[in-house]
Amino acid sequence: MDSSSSGGPARRMRSGAVALGGMGLLAASLVACGSSSEPDKRCADRSTLNQLSMKECKSGGRGSYYYGGTVSSGKVTGGSFDKSAVQRGGIGGGSSSSGG
Repeated sequence: MDSSSSGGPARRMRSGAVALGGMGLLAASLVACGSSSEPDKRCADRSTLNQLSMKECKSGGRGSYYYGGTVSSGKVTGGSFDKSAVQRGGIGGGSSSSGG
């Protein structure tokens, strides 16, 4: 057996694994940069719960910031207009707990 012929493909495979590993680290760091203690926020109408453009929440617009939750069929759900009532989860989502 020739050691140089068996070493070639292994080296190529290792460099590919390093490149893929590097991409994973890059992705993880981007996710970490996007994560904060702030919950997601979007602009919504308090009475109809319709999602609005962010400009409606600035400069005296008709919208209010809605924290957390999701948007379904143009309406916000599962969050709150009260920022302190919503916690941001880490990677993989948040968890809720109840007092006892």
